[in-house]
Amino acid sequence: MIKYIVLALVLGIGAGYLNSNWGSIGAGFWVSDYVFNGALIVLLFVMGLVFGLDKESVSKMRRMGLKILVIPIAVALGSILGGTVSALVLGLDVVKTMTVTAGYGWYTLAGPMVGQFFGAQWGALGFVVNFLRELFTIVTISVTARIDKYAPIALGGATTMDTTLPVIVRYCGSDSLIAAFSSGFTLSIIAPFTIIAVAALR
Repeated sequence: MIKYIVLALVLGIGAGYLNSNWGSIGAGFWVSDYVFNGALIVLLFVMGLVFGLDKESVSKMRRMGLKILVIPIAVALGSILGGTVSALVLGLDVVKTMTVTAGYGWYTLAGPMVGQFFGAQWGALGFVVNFLRELFTIVTISVTARIDKYAPIALGGATTMDTTLPVIVRYCGSDSLIAAFSSGFTLSIIAPFTIIAVAALR
């Protein structure tokens, strides 16, 4: 499955590159505005269908209670701590690097927001770092899932509510759907606020 995902990504990059250089600009907007959103809606519908078919899903959520927030909180703290360590090792600005990692994998949010605070160079870094987080989650999931079924959820960050959710469910089992979706959903909600909060430390 992973090889098909990577192949689709490569073909998509190639198609986008060809369109931007020799195609219609309008086609690019049409794809980003309609096709992307439509595909995401279909994906969420299918994941919701899988969730609904699991007769014990609601009872599982009730049994977990507030424990369901432990994973996203741990992921958020770990991401920002990882940014701190990376900055110290690479000799980068600590606050700016922490702000980049506070996107939790949501690259379409992190890139523009970090760019607004610290300029285009850091905005580009925010986009690339968070995009690679999503890509790395997909490519390495066959390995990380063997370590622990929650490892891909932590690695995926905010993406576990949509783009990386199908591969997580496939490799970690259907019982991971609730934890993955709730973690990604929570991180997606808090990401804008944590980016602003961390950037304000500057």
